[in-house]
Amino acid sequence: MRMVDIIEKKRDGIELTKEEIQFFVNGYTDGSIPDYQVSALTMAIFFKGMTENERADLTMAMVESGDQIDLKKIEGIKVDKHSTGGVGDTTTLVLGPLVAAVGVPVAKMSGRGLGHTGGTIDKLEAVEGFHVEIENEEFIKLVNENKIAVIGQSGNLTPADKKLYALRDVTATVDSIPLIASSIMSKKIAAGADAIVLDVKTGAGAFMKTLEDSKELASAMVRIGNNVGRNTMAVISDMSQPLGFAIGNALEVKEAIDTLKGEGPEDLTELCLTLGSHMVVLAKKAASAEEAREKLQQVINDGSALETFKTFLSSQGGDATVVDQPEKLPQAKYQFELEAKENGYVSEIVADEIGTAAMLLGAGRATKESTIDLAVGLMLRKKIGDEVKKGDSLVTIYSNFEDVSEVKEKLYTNIVLTSEKVNAPVLIHGEITN
Repeated sequence: MRMVDIIEKKRDGIELTKEEIQFFVNGYTDGSIPDYQVSALTMAIFFKGMTENERADLTMAMVESGDQIDLKKIEGIKVDKHSTGGVGDTTTLVLGPLVAAVGVPVAKMSGRGLGHTGGTIDKLEAVEGFHVEIENEEFIKLVNENKIAVIGQSGNLTPADKKLYALRDVTATVDSIPLIASSIMSKKIAAGADAIVLDVKTGAGAFMKTLEDSKELASAMVRIGNNVGRNTMAVISDMSQPLGFAIGNALEVKEAIDTLKGEGPEDLTELCLTLGSHMVVLAKKAASAEEAREKLQQVINDGSALETFKTFLSSQGGDATVVDQPEKLPQAKYQFELEAKENGYVSEIVADEIGTAAMLLGAGRATKESTIDLAVGLMLRKKIGDEVKKGDSLVTIYSNFEDVSEVKEKLYTNIVLTSEKVNAPVLIHGEITN
């Protein structure tokens, strides 16, 4: 088999066989196929696309290129949730203990963040002592005992995907639905889940800016998951403005605690109940989304979701007293209010630019080597559709340095007020199953 023949075949729009896909993935992973040939193939895929069979075969070839997590010793149906990212996306911190409290095993493998704020692990490490460096046996034991545990990503999980993504990033082939979908799904499948709920974002703060593109990506991932034997569905959710109010690691932990108490932001609560309902149904802990939602609301109301969060934190070395004493979380030295310069209504909050403002404070990583300041960030005081009076606070800025003029300038530019009343954006744009 020759790589040049595979490139030529895809260039001409002909479907590749499973063996041809495995040949190029294995060869690229072990270094026997050079970058320039794989660059040519990814560009051919960019223009010619891939069939459903090709997408499933590419996904599984990347899964099989490295370690796979075996979760068979965990009792029950393991359901994973994946979000395509966004600003203020605290859903994992809420969803984990929420669905665990109704008996859904949450065996979560998470990474660190590169962007506006930290990843799930960075956020959890705002709780003193919390760690994810646990052995697989301990991880499985914790999930069986508590229904929830989080472990750091294996260094050798989907090495083909890591190598392929780095190449796509410098060859203008990132924006290819088949390649994006296969990349995301390979990691989820290698992590051992039986079923997967996808939260695909759409809007200014999302990877996919238009609803049409978001639906296309969601459909592609759902089809891959189901084609390789993982029960998969997707929710399309709005990211035209940040989710919830908090943007920043310790601030988001506090917001997650509030949400588990039933006192969180309306949009974050609604999205968690929607995603959580589907997780509960896929785990066969409820016959319908309506029944699942009632169960989730019950564990919020009776406090068991919050207790599950405490148990989860303490079992991985964290100081669970932060749940009742959130002032123990890292605190910023300074707080500044961004005051409205006029009366009006909030018509736009450009999510990705607000995220960049948080990163300027130190809440996220500009590069892999950047150090995150867990205490800093932003707390939105108004959302799209809210009325504003001159002098009202639009955002509270939490900073460890005094000069926040650059941050304020970015916030003023990207929070737009109008004289006309506007409606809040729709949160859930649709769901995609088989």
